[in-house]
Amino acid sequence: MIQFKDINLSFDDKIVFENFNMNVLEGEKVLLSAPSGKGKSTLFKLMLGFQKADRGEIIFDSKRLEKSNLAYFRRNIAYVSQDVDLRNIKVWDLIDEIFSYKYNKHIKITKEKIMNVGEYLNLPADIIEKEVSQLSGGERQRLGLMICILLDRKVWLLDEITSGLDKEMKEKVVDYVSKQEKTILIISHDKIWSKNDVVRVEEW
Repeated sequence: MIQFKDINLSFDDKIVFENFNMNVLEGEKVLLSAPSGKGKSTLFKLMLGFQKADRGEIIFDSKRLEKSNLAYFRRNIAYVSQDVDLRNIKVWDLIDEIFSYKYNKHIKITKEKIMNVGEYLNLPADIIEKEVSQLSGGERQRLGLMICILLDRKVWLLDEITSGLDKEMKEKVVDYVSKQEKTILIISHDKIWSKNDVVRVEEW
């Protein structure tokens, strides 16, 4: 499904990856565990073509990451970033804009569908009427996850999506993610992920 083969990457004199290898099977949930600065978030950026490795290959669905295949990678991977950097507009307008993009147009989104997912994630009923700047950090994290769920892509890249949530909500999110028939890579310092039997921990 996903292969990182002999990835090498340096920034100035700092080595981030040296002959890094990892295989992820279809449907696996993998927690990436490494000290800060060891390239966990960079790995996501490499997969999406936002960062280029010095050497090595990334293969997804038997396709090698290169310029001609970049669109395939991006339209099949959903990424929720650590800071959930969303434009400050009304939530409904933001969602409407995202699902108007070329690769998302085929997905039929209704306010009812949004509210159903939002209710599960304990988001306020009026969230679609709010401006993004009015949301708390935890609400933005759950909004990012909600958009990821609605996009319904084959692969999810989740970067610290539970850091701003209370214990009950963390458990709910982890339970939900672990039950999805998706291939999911997770970056998190929350021990709740590694305690889940479904999640494989990949350390370096």
